[in-house]
Amino acid sequence: MTSLPIYQQIKQYIIEQVESGRWSVGQRISTEFELTEQFNVSRMTVNKAIRDLVAEGRLERKPRLGTFVCQLPDKAESPLLDIRNIALEVTERGKHYSNQVLVQSQINADEKIATQLGVMRGTKVFYSEIIHYADEQPIQLELRWVNPEYAPAYLDQDFSLQTPTQYLFDACPLSAIEHSVEAVMIDKSKQQQLSLKEHEPCLLLNRRTWSGSNLVSSALLYHPGSRYKLSSTVNF
Repeated sequence: MTSLPIYQQIKQYIIEQVESGRWSVGQRISTEFELTEQFNVSRMTVNKAIRDLVAEGRLERKPRLGTFVCQLPDKAESPLLDIRNIALEVTERGKHYSNQVLVQSQINADEKIATQLGVMRGTKVFYSEIIHYADEQPIQLELRWVNPEYAPAYLDQDFSLQTPTQYLFDACPLSAIEHSVEAVMIDKSKQQQLSLKEHEPCLLLNRRTWSGSNLVSSALLYHPGSRYKLSSTVNF
């Protein structure tokens, strides 16, 4: 049973219909009502899946006519490029990138991690903890849990040479992401790791990534509010 959110399952279904040739470029896809009936979900859920695919350039909505398959854009324009290698982000700003690997080990998933990774409690998973720096200033504390089934060589990597993000890009190409951003208060240990003063704001990005229908990774990314900005572009 897939752990992919239902709207992502609907997206994946539509993409598969297109890539298999069952729905060709210019063809109208199933209506929202038909997809609602097929997946036994609310129209809002179906609408979200279709909106995402319209934003990605895969579908086009035509008033009173329906939703149609578009010619796929160049893959280099994929919205998944919003998941960027932090090392590249830093160097593109003309700064020196470095990191410190604090933990890289195998652990047993507790209830919370098991839920995040879609595995059974007690399952052995990979865990890494890394501080990323720009010109020796910490800009991100990365806590990451990885399902060994989909990235079995994760613990063999030298993450001082390549980031976990880059490794996962190469090892299991990503097909979907889920993330949320919130302002949080962090404990003294994390304050020290990020060189933050007490009560200094911190941004937390909670992200999960899939390859195909497989939930590969769950990460908590902590950023000093004064040294890092998260941005996004959404098309309507």
